[in-house]
Amino acid sequence: MENLTFTQEVKPPDTKKGPVKWLKDNLFNTWYNTILSCLALVFLFFVFRGVLTWVFTQANWEVIPANLQILSIGPYPLEQIWRVSYVIYGLAVLLGLSAGIWDGLTRQITVAIGCLGAIILLLPFEISVREQTLIATVILAVSFAIGRNKHNWKRWVVVGWVLSFPWTMMMLHGFGGDTISTTLWGGLLLTLILAAVGIVACFPLGVLLALGRRSQLPAIRWVSTVYIETVRGVPLIAILFMGNVLLPIFMSGDFQLDKVIRAMIALTLFSAAYMAENVRGGLQAIPSGQVEAAQAVGLTYPKAILFIVLPQALRAVIPAIVGQFISLFKDTSLVSIIGLLDLLGIGRSVLGNTDWTGLQTEVFLFVGLIYFIFTYAMSHVSQQIEADLGVGKY
Repeated sequence: MENLTFTQEVKPPDTKKGPVKWLKDNLFNTWYNTILSCLALVFLFFVFRGVLTWVFTQANWEVIPANLQILSIGPYPLEQIWRVSYVIYGLAVLLGLSAGIWDGLTRQITVAIGCLGAIILLLPFEISVREQTLIATVILAVSFAIGRNKHNWKRWVVVGWVLSFPWTMMMLHGFGGDTISTTLWGGLLLTLILAAVGIVACFPLGVLLALGRRSQLPAIRWVSTVYIETVRGVPLIAILFMGNVLLPIFMSGDFQLDKVIRAMIALTLFSAAYMAENVRGGLQAIPSGQVEAAQAVGLTYPKAILFIVLPQALRAVIPAIVGQFISLFKDTSLVSIIGLLDLLGIGRSVLGNTDWTGLQTEVFLFVGLIYFIFTYAMSHVSQQIEADLGVGKY
């Protein structure tokens, strides 16, 4: 009988740390770190004790539930608010189906939104707000259950997301004679629309400008360079004013763009210049040998840039791109200077009511919390995408 050799499988060491081990390794690993950690904990205790005492015992939060509707949609007509509800329900259907079809990040986002809806149901908001939140949450859950493992629906769900934006704009604006002027859009609704349009539009324009600045054609290169440097040298406030004042001069009397469209154009053009520089940084990080290798196997120069260089460049600058998106989302607050009532502008108008005089801290803290939730969500999504693509690992 032949001799048999048995090998034992050796598993890699477990690198996971419990909370106690993490605290010991990071905060109390040496005597001076222990002293610094204790001092920091004492400082945080006194700071947060004062903040929490004010939040739970002294602050008057009645201003938020009483004005939640106007903070959400601004001066949008109340008799037409069903349009906003239908938009939310439609997006809940798409998000639920997406979470059922795709795992990972999409499902995490859906769960987070569902938890946020549950929190709204528990807070003392108006009955109408909680009813709409309950309906949207139920639609989200039912859509998730219907779309579970329906992988053959992917194409249709993607088409639905593409069509969701024009459908949203048509629903909010109305049809025929029953239309709602965009000047009546406001609050969080206007902030999200401006941010969504700016992000979606500035990204491809920024990529084209980055490629144009690296073009071998002098005319394209110089036009792209002049545009980028000119826009980056002008404050966003100035561009908003120019878009609000100068654009109507070049329009005919029968055709005028309203303020919301002008603000969208100004935000897009401004952010595209910064996006172009972010993308150009990624393009410069790719060795020229990538293009040469692609051309050696028969790809043309445009195809080599599109399929070989550009994906690697975008992957390398995901943090910068998402940082620009976050900056754009916060910059939407500047549209209040041209007469648009975004979330921050509506917050200021609420304080103009004598019933809420002296509650600036409560209102601005709530507005800041809304901005923080969205920007943190964007940052978290960026980190998950980087982890999935292995950015920084190889």
